Amino acid sequence: MIRHILSLLSLLALLSCGGRSQKTAFTSARDVRPASYAGDTPRFRALLYYSDHVEEAHRQFTHQSIAFFDKLTVGDGWKLEADTTLLGKGDLSQYDVIIMPDVHPGTEQERTLFESYMENGGGWLGFHAAAYNDQSLTWPWFRTFLGGVRFLCNTWPPQPALLEVETRDHPVTRNLPEEFVCPSSEYYQWQPDPRQNPDIRILVSLSQKNFPMGLKDVVFGGDFPVVWTNTRYRMLYLNMGHGDECFSDATQNLLFVNALRWVVSESPSGKKSYL
Repeated sequence: MIRHILSLLSLLALLSCGGRSQKTAFTSARDVRPASYAGDTPRFRALLYYSDHVEEAHRQFTHQSIAFFDKLTVGDGWKLEADTTLLGKGDLSQYDVIIMPDVHPGTEQERTLFESYMENGGGWLGFHAAAYNDQSLTWPWFRTFLGGVRFLCNTWPPQPALLEVETRDHPVTRNLPEEFVCPSSEYYQWQPDPRQNPDIRILVSLSQKNFPMGLKDVVFGGDFPVVWTNTRYRMLYLNMGHGDECFSDATQNLLFVNALRWVVSESPSGKKSYL
């Protein structure tokens, strides 16, 4: 009996050692990283510029966007700073991208800083109301930056919509389906149509299959670009950003991540090519 017990204990010990050996081998696999592995060094820095003095639906999106982008920094892969001002930051060129989820700069001093930042190779990722401008806007540069457009009308109430990926060979869209249904949001139409500007490249738009669209403000047709870039700048605009459902869809979240990676990877310094 004792001999059987000793044999059983020996077998258990061997199995235990085997388990530890496998665990050690798995852990040591970290030592065979590619030479280009960035390790614990942050790859880039981003500033998320926002305002809490906006309508509730835009505030909801903003605070969810802070949580969404902050979660992507896990492992200290990159640095994210969120603030309600551009002032007191020193040289904005320390940021590889400025993310604006709900508002664009409103004071003359902040506008001057942002304009200089973008004209000197800065990166911009803007959502929804960050691009809103109407006839009252007294910042001609920003309107030109967006493609020479101003707000014309919108669909209402917020609702899901079928989006069409127009440009299939762009890094932001090449791994997206040709069409996908995005979560509930509000969509702007612009005047003149940004598509008329040769510097604007439309990546995603509202599918014509959506029309008529809306229950209060009913839109029966027309061109609704949703994602575009002004090729004169390192920028991307996405019309999503109204309410608390915008981060509920994996495809749209992939679009957001692609957008961030692309804007950073286009850095004129050439140091972000690994993205």
